Amino acid sequence: MRIASADRLVARVPLLWRALLAILALCGVLLALIESRAGILRSGTEVRLRTVPVDPRDLFRGDYVVLGYEISTLDPAKLGGESDFRRGETVHVRLAPGPDGFARAVTLSRNRPAGTATEPVITGRVVGINACGTNESGALDCSQERRGLRVAYGLESYFVPQGSGRAIELTERRRIEVVAAVSSSGEAAIKRLLIDGKIVHAEPPY
Repeated sequence: MRIASADRLVARVPLLWRALLAILALCGVLLALIESRAGILRSGTEVRLRTVPVDPRDLFRGDYVVLGYEISTLDPAKLGGESDFRRGETVHVRLAPGPDGFARAVTLSRNRPAGTATEPVITGRVVGINACGTNESGALDCSQERRGLRVAYGLESYFVPQGSGRAIELTERRRIEVVAAVSSSGEAAIKRLLIDGKIVHAEPPY
């Protein structure tokens, strides 16, 4: 009876008002998403990320660039010892600046540890298992003894102004640097894209 009464009440609302309410609700959702991202960019901890080569077929699609990072490939045995990770599982990675200023993964865990002003914790998702791991020098190593995880952080796609992506596509990945903001909850967003230390794209706060 209550459901029928609610249906009759909704039916009495003019169609125009129902359409306006639906539009307002949609706008509210979009504004919440925009504000969430803006909050990360405004107050998140900045980290420098070195990019690495990715599948050439995925370098550029439309008006966004596909990026891979050193922290995208992790060796669990070196980062806390937890194992048996599953595809799709959420993981938490503590980052710390290396001698060159670029962020490096120092711990990997299922449970979120506390971050600090200099060592933020970024949240990622396991998208591949048995990817190449890293050796003692930090270089990629695809031997059977160095198997690891491939992790995505929501930083793998970056939109650029129309027509400007071709130059980025042809740029060596070792020359590209990303400055990302990491929120206290582990969410991350790209703030700036640099080539040879010079800013080529920067995200506005909104």
